[in-house]
Amino acid sequence: MVKPITIGTPLTPSATKVMLLGSGELGKEVIIALQRLGVETIAVDRYPNAPGHQVAHRAYTIDMTDGAALRELVEREQPHIIVPEIEAIATAMLVEIERAGLARVIPTARATQLTMHREGIRRLAAETLGLPTSPYCFADSLQELRAAIDNGIGYPCVIKPVMSSSGKGQSKIDSAAEVAQAWDYAASGSRVNQGRVIVEGFIQFDYEITQLTVRALGSTGEVETHFCEPIGHVQVQGDYVESWQPQKMSPLALQRARDIAQKVTDNLGGLGIFGVELFVQGDQIWFSEVSPRPHDTGMVTMCSQVQNEFELHARAILGLPVDVNLRAPGASAVIYGQLEEKGIAFEGVAEALRVPDSDLRLFGKPESFAKRRMGVALATGKDTDEARGRAKLSASKVVPVKV
Repeated sequence: MVKPITIGTPLTPSATKVMLLGSGELGKEVIIALQRLGVETIAVDRYPNAPGHQVAHRAYTIDMTDGAALRELVEREQPHIIVPEIEAIATAMLVEIERAGLARVIPTARATQLTMHREGIRRLAAETLGLPTSPYCFADSLQELRAAIDNGIGYPCVIKPVMSSSGKGQSKIDSAAEVAQAWDYAASGSRVNQGRVIVEGFIQFDYEITQLTVRALGSTGEVETHFCEPIGHVQVQGDYVESWQPQKMSPLALQRARDIAQKVTDNLGGLGIFGVELFVQGDQIWFSEVSPRPHDTGMVTMCSQVQNEFELHARAILGLPVDVNLRAPGASAVIYGQLEEKGIAFEGVAEALRVPDSDLRLFGKPESFAKRRMGVALATGKDTDEARGRAKLSASKVVPVKV
């Protein structure tokens, strides 16, 4: 039987310490949730003044793909728990750290290693677990990519780096004339340039969802699986631009989605929240990807659920009870930077917050890019259509400006 962690007092010898590897907007919210439960937090990222750096007890800037640097920091800080929040991490070192008993990796080091790399998780889902997925191949060169498409994947298809996040490096192409450009874009968008891509046959789905799945301890100390209401979302070039909860589904499709999510998360093990991405066509479901941490589309839960995805993650990894109930239909809409500048400002915030039942999260990222996610608008409504309209209206009022 697994027991909940005894929580100490931050900044004292009794402190319960959690280190986040990756401290962007999602990590920032996890840190806030952990601090509300009395946890001492350590934020690590590849650039200074990341959103999570701004709220943690201590902050570090290192290359997290450098295994030696990562281990040195872990040995210095001695966290009880390590929470990976991005893909670009020396996952082999996390395995060593866990094996040596230096810290517990969330959900497990193995799960982190498998899911940080599209090849590992796709082979697990399709070849080990036998779950329905799109047809796929891996390619180590432009020539191999062309051959994979010509020999069975066909057009249209989707090309992705084996390691990336938020849709970076992802392309949907419709003809042979676009292959070379997609190969180059995958290399530029990869978190760590692996020189390897996955090409997937395109599924004519009706919509796609994120099924947030929480593995948490029950009252008997056994791991229980909880499901949030499904989240619908719109993606542009693989990057989410709006999401809403709940997504309407047939009872059969919902059950199949949850069956797939449970099979994947049971295999990965550990505690915490997982964002399981699925394609839906009628009652048919295909597995796409899984993130062993809060999901960007799940930011809608900051307005729609009793406990948002960050609170669920914090509670689950500490062995505490969770509540996945919906509070109200909700939606989120992304606020882009629109500018290539450092230290931008935002106008229209008051106007955005005058939209009924709306809220904002401005992430505090130190540098803006045209398509960098700098904030998100949230809204609730009598149904998801009303919530989506309010969220998009609120987001449209926020105007990034050069100072």
